[in-house]
Amino acid sequence: MNKFFIVLGHTYWTRLKSKAFMITTAILLLLVLAVANVDSIIKMFDSDLEGKEVLVINEAPTIYSELSTNLSSNPTIKLVEYEKGLAEGKAAVEKDEYAALLLLEEDIHALPQVKYYAKSIATDTTQNTLESNLKEIKDRLLIESAGVDEAVLLALNEPVHIEKHALDKTSKTDEELDIARAIVYVMIFVLYMAILIYGQMIATDIATEKSSRVMEVLISSASPVTHMFAKIIGIALLGMTQVALIIIAGIALIIPRLKGIDSAFLQEIGIGGVSPFLFLYGLLFFLLGYLLYATIAAMFGSLVSRVEDLQQLLMPMFILIIIAFFIAMFGLNLPEAKIITISSFIPFFSPMIMFLRIGMLEVPLWEVVISIAILVITIIILGVLGARIYRGGVLMYGPSRSLKDIKNAFSLSKKE
Repeated sequence: MNKFFIVLGHTYWTRLKSKAFMITTAILLLLVLAVANVDSIIKMFDSDLEGKEVLVINEAPTIYSELSTNLSSNPTIKLVEYEKGLAEGKAAVEKDEYAALLLLEEDIHALPQVKYYAKSIATDTTQNTLESNLKEIKDRLLIESAGVDEAVLLALNEPVHIEKHALDKTSKTDEELDIARAIVYVMIFVLYMAILIYGQMIATDIATEKSSRVMEVLISSASPVTHMFAKIIGIALLGMTQVALIIIAGIALIIPRLKGIDSAFLQEIGIGGVSPFLFLYGLLFFLLGYLLYATIAAMFGSLVSRVEDLQQLLMPMFILIIIAFFIAMFGLNLPEAKIITISSFIPFFSPMIMFLRIGMLEVPLWEVVISIAILVITIIILGVLGARIYRGGVLMYGPSRSLKDIKNAFSLSKKE
């Protein structure tokens, strides 16, 4: 047991002080900082758009008056009537004295006829704002000229509201489904990224130690099986450390900005009504999913002698994760689809898919228990097989060819 903790501590400490961990943690903390100050960031960029002056050669006083009234509450655009000619206005815009030039006229039907001049129109939000306001004015003028009741037109454009009533009293409402969908999406995405990042980290760590011959020293002091599970748990603790740092930073930065928040507000946005069991299930499936794929990653990492050969062997694992992720994304909109139900019992997919079903539907407890049981049994089987393969794989050197090396690893483990 002491050897297990020695290897675990070595794995954790080595990775903790690595540049890769520090850089990724710093990037994630910067993202948390950005989220906490998103309003200030938006205002900083918006400040560049405030007070844009647009010259208007006014040949349609009625339309201009209405347009000016519509834009009076918009701080990003300020209309300025221009008494000089079109050529002088264009020159002023080219010299960056004004943001744009608008030639506002009326056609034969007294509708807006507009020409817009700016130095660049590739991504011009000013043009879009003017266009939408002029469209409203044009629509109103057409309605008035046709003598059509505006209320009738509004009623024609309104969609038919279908009031939903679920006969199953346990089914979730639309609001509950939206909240559950958001929570499920976040958990699935976090699990997907954790498996990709930390699974790769485990395999790379083992492959690096083999390529530098450090592995020979390590397995002389601790058994390969002890070494494998110490690696898995050590990287898991590293991930928990990273998550803890992000959560602490989030609490320190975001919570002070939410002064006055209360349970009524949480209830209003739906968080207060989320069952705590959903978060417990999320944690459970997250841990089981990590153990499943971490065991596979450790097993594959033991088969290679060079880090360069690692990606080829890890590809089947990555494909399984990507398939599970895409099935989960499909299931967010169709959680009752048969493929979702079947996938929730397949151990390589169930950490994401069964949690999705729990969040979106009322899943019978026996289905959840069966899915978890299958997942746990698979982890145990992979743990036993992985330990055998790991025991032989750490002794294998030379170029890695394919998954056929598993057979050679088995043979070496029997000689141990």
